[in-house]
Amino acid sequence: MIRLPDLPIHLLKSLFARFSILLVVVALAACSGPSENRVVLHTESGDHTFEVELADTPAQHQRGLMFRQNLADNAGMLFDFHEESLRGFWMQNTYIPLDIIFVDKAGVIKTIHENAVPRDTTQIPSRVPVRFVLEIPGGRASEIGLKEGDLLDHPRVEK
Repeated sequence: MIRLPDLPIHLLKSLFARFSILLVVVALAACSGPSENRVVLHTESGDHTFEVELADTPAQHQRGLMFRQNLADNAGMLFDFHEESLRGFWMQNTYIPLDIIFVDKAGVIKTIHENAVPRDTTQIPSRVPVRFVLEIPGGRASEIGLKEGDLLDHPRVEK
């Protein structure tokens, strides 16, 4: 049995509080790693970081960015379908133009559809099997020089 020294109770409480804070800081540091809310697009012009919402479930996939009125320049949504397959998107109930980027499981950009027309119900196909789809503000892919064959970095990408 461990015996604590005879210290005033206020000092013991203070030491306990500091020890608890230290444990929380150590636990948070151990858990920190690459953020699931960030993707990096590696292009010839450099690395471009986007803060993303993750669409992980069928309900999230279906809703996507519908009904949004705006989207920050370095924001977007990353859809993870958990397996590669042909994918198709449309813009019904989407009020802002988007660049739709189709990405394989290794993070390779396979297809880029720039400036998808808001509220258009025409199917936008991936053309090849992909696991991920990244939606960013319309025109951003061109602005950063994104091309097919460039890489997307995210913790879920298979290395």
